[in-house]
Amino acid sequence: MREINVTEIADTVARLAQEANYFLPEDVLDALKKARRDEEAPRAQKVLDMILRNSEIAEEKQIALCQDTGTTVLFLELGQDVHLVGGDLYEALADGVRRGYKDGFLRNSIVKQPFSARINTGDNTPPIVHTDIVPGENLKVTILPKGGGCENMSRLSIMRPGDGKKGIIDFTLRTIEESGGNPCPPLIVGVGVGGTAEHVMHLAKKSLLRKVGEHHPDPEVAELEEELLERVNASGIGPQAWGGRSTALAVNVETHPTHITSLPVGVNLQCHSARLKVAVL
Repeated sequence: MREINVTEIADTVARLAQEANYFLPEDVLDALKKARRDEEAPRAQKVLDMILRNSEIAEEKQIALCQDTGTTVLFLELGQDVHLVGGDLYEALADGVRRGYKDGFLRNSIVKQPFSARINTGDNTPPIVHTDIVPGENLKVTILPKGGGCENMSRLSIMRPGDGKKGIIDFTLRTIEESGGNPCPPLIVGVGVGGTAEHVMHLAKKSLLRKVGEHHPDPEVAELEEELLERVNASGIGPQAWGGRSTALAVNVETHPTHITSLPVGVNLQCHSARLKVAVL
């Protein structure tokens, strides 16, 4: 049994909140640079140049990549041999977000009572927290600041089993085409298939944690990812919907067994400012 003080967790979250908003992951930067090399449309080239320059400025000045610093989504992999001490885990996570956003001069975007007064909480709390219990004695913390423009384009469909692979492809393409420039392409497209209504949306978002270019280990699912990416980039939407071949950097699909009467499909889009940071305690 290993003890981890929740103060250390709060400090880690505060640091990750700032780093995620200042620095794009290397795999995303590499994918954007490749998209720029492969892009043939002049307007799309210009947009990609601006996106890459924006990432350089954010890193140099340590300022937010985007003014929408997002809903703070936290994914925890908590080792079953870990004993948390020093206070409440979820209060520590909120404290980390609070300090990270305040000290990092990051925009507060969360409102309470969503259907009426919508008063800003003032510190970007509470975060959304997903926790998996895993073997071992470590705690892995992944932070995903999720912008509203791309999150608002999320879609869920409970299809008939007979809709099959074609139904999944058609629904994903329709979601992206109807979204246009709202989710700020080039995108990372997260697709969940199977499970239940709430779980398939979780799968879609969790798939965004995978590195760009890293395919699903199941060859059949990986083939679906490749086909979807090809079809998405053939849509002609392009960077910021200005046309071109660089509509998406990756399509990541996660699956789960489902009921004999169902085929749940969820799509969660991530913008080109694909902010993500990880720490292991």
